[in-house]
Amino acid sequence: MNSENPHPPDKQKWLNLTIAGVASQVGCLTILIILGALFLGMYLDRLNASRPWYTIGFVVGSIPVSLLVMILIVLAAVKKIKPEVKNHVEQEEKDLGK
Repeated sequence: MNSENPHPPDKQKWLNLTIAGVASQVGCLTILIILGALFLGMYLDRLNASRPWYTIGFVVGSIPVSLLVMILIVLAAVKKIKPEVKNHVEQEEKDLGK
């Protein structure tokens, strides 16, 4: 009856919500990191009278920082999701008599 979708509808719903939550966290943190780097660079440029150099340096430097933050958030989310999937498979194996 439900052979096309191996996940029950409620679990699929929660998985989709988790993925959407992770994506929104990554997007918001990326924007905050880049804006923080932009404003910090503009402040230091104004303070030291070195017009674009700090701003450019901090914005370019914020790219690897935001990528690292993105990877850490996704890995943490996967670590939280993975045990549920494992328990689901173990429960199916118990139901099958293995």
